[in-house]
Amino acid sequence: MTDSRSVRGLLAVIGLLFPLLLQGCSGLLGRNPPSPPPPAPTPPAPLVEEQPAKLQGKKVGQIGKASWYGPYHDGKETAAGETFDPDELTAASPTLPLGTTAIVTNLETGKSVKVKINDRGPYVKGRKIDLSQAAARKIGLTHKGVARVKIVSTVPHKARTKLARKRRPPTQVAKEAPPVVTEAPLQSSVQERTGSAW
Repeated sequence: MTDSRSVRGLLAVIGLLFPLLLQGCSGLLGRNPPSPPPPAPTPPAPLVEEQPAKLQGKKVGQIGKASWYGPYHDGKETAAGETFDPDELTAASPTLPLGTTAIVTNLETGKSVKVKINDRGPYVKGRKIDLSQAAARKIGLTHKGVARVKIVSTVPHKARTKLARKRRPPTQVAKEAPPVVTEAPLQSSVQERTGSAW
């Protein structure tokens, strides 16, 4: 008796839940595909107004942020193939040609240092140059770490000729001759022997 009551109660609960389950599943079948995500928001404008590199005869001038790198990179190879030494007056730039000489002036302290570009970087958005520890020390940048600087660089002779060269129109590719089609003697001889076409 108790078994039949518990079976009936269980069936009653299933009977009540079954329509809800079907209704939930039917919503999945008729569902539209998800809409595409909204477009990414535009990046915020930089807080510091940066000036792009300007070609002034043999010199390039920029204003932007500078940082420094040092002991961690000591002994590692630079992009120019030299061994990095934090005690030398060198720098890394993402855009200036390797071998360029640049005068970097800290706009807060007014101090300047002459460096040689021998590496690539910095890889932080908004930064124009990474100075070696010695160069950063000369302009008072090691304590703060990042500062606004003016960079005046002398582009090496090889790089100047590349910058001065006008773009040439793309070379034209010679037109290919149409392929020569020859009849295959094998096919005709097979047709003659068998009397049928392929």
